[in-house]
Amino acid sequence: LFGPDGYLYFGLGDGGGAGDPEGNGQNPETLLGGLLRFDVDGADGDLIPDDNPFVGRPGRDELWAIGLRNPWRFSFDRRTGDLYLADVGQSRREEINFVPAGSGAGRNFGWNIWEGSLRYRDGEAVSEVTFPVAEYATGSEGCSVTGGYVYRGRRLPQLEGVYLYSDYCAGTLWALWRDGDSWRSAELLQTDLRVTSFGEDADGELYIVDHRSSIFRLVPR
Repeated sequence: LFGPDGYLYFGLGDGGGAGDPEGNGQNPETLLGGLLRFDVDGADGDLIPDDNPFVGRPGRDELWAIGLRNPWRFSFDRRTGDLYLADVGQSRREEINFVPAGSGAGRNFGWNIWEGSLRYRDGEAVSEVTFPVAEYATGSEGCSVTGGYVYRGRRLPQLEGVYLYSDYCAGTLWALWRDGDSWRSAELLQTDLRVTSFGEDADGELYIVDHRSSIFRLVPR
């Protein structure tokens, strides 16, 4: 999707295999496990923005961030430009990451050294990991996080500025918001949906995509 800077962002998983056996998440020489950034209007067909973090240094020029397992899905707050990125866990943690607008280039989200806030494997230390602002247990609370959007519509003013996300297995709709210097997450609605994606219309209203071929719009009760 396009970010507030006009560039195209493209998320890739680590390539498969339990635990990222190829180590792609921590390897800037591959695009797998990374968040890519392109300038589709680049002069003379040059798709790489000059300020991508690996331009002029070891690593793939297309990369904007690394350390992802399966980014599903990410979005920008249409009002602030902040990035919210859900990353599907391996076996213990489903996570939501947050990157303030105007920052984030070169960030490392930790996989496969970290799974959420839990150490996944021993080995080399990774400095300056961006840890999630919200997470929940894989298995007991869901199986596969589905990232959504920050609500900026008019139908549900009580949700103004609140990020909504769900899980494919649990069907729970969660709300996430900043409370001073910390973050709070709460269950908003329990459904029987298999939530695979969210949508946002021109007015900022949100939609939920069910794997069984239905689309639902959030409205007041």
